[in-house]
Amino acid sequence: MRAYNIVIAGVGGQGVLLTAEILGNSALKEGYDVRVSEIHGMAQRGGSVVCDVRIGKRVYAPTTPDGMADVMLGLEPIETLRYLKFASPQTLIIMNTRSVKPVSVLMGVAKDLSLDDITRIINRYYDNAILIDAMELAMKAGSPIVQNIVMLGVLASTERLPININTLKESIKQLVSPKYFELNMKAFELGLKTGESYSSFRH
Repeated sequence: MRAYNIVIAGVGGQGVLLTAEILGNSALKEGYDVRVSEIHGMAQRGGSVVCDVRIGKRVYAPTTPDGMADVMLGLEPIETLRYLKFASPQTLIIMNTRSVKPVSVLMGVAKDLSLDDITRIINRYYDNAILIDAMELAMKAGSPIVQNIVMLGVLASTERLPININTLKESIKQLVSPKYFELNMKAFELGLKTGESYSSFRH
């Protein structure tokens, strides 16, 4: 198999790195070769963060070539738009609709766009987009800090990943603090249930 490429985009503090670690750890558990790369933006918290998770029998390069992402997991709308260069019209895009203004926008370095503008662009050029209010689901789980795990659950529900759902659950248990395990599992299950309603995106 060629490398299966997942690009995760968000801002510092949203759990981009943890999400990548869960995916990478899960792929290793299932015997895949894995490469994970991360790029931090202008600040650790609030700055742009993007991670690549590349999974396959043999993976040599750590970063996804432009236009070759199988999945774009966007934890923040503007950051999703910023990294769409990695996507093709066939890429599965799962985007959180809740905005966290990146530092670049707050400083006036980058342009601020409304959610309507971003949604219009994605729907015009990309055929497979799931837009989720991850904050709402995270609050149902018990805390806004688990929006990334909600998004991971939505992704797992599509059956697009070459990784078993139970393996993802094992990695969540391994990588999150025990006192937050139940919270994270509830968020993951809510994401799974929500994603199941998007049956057209499932293989």
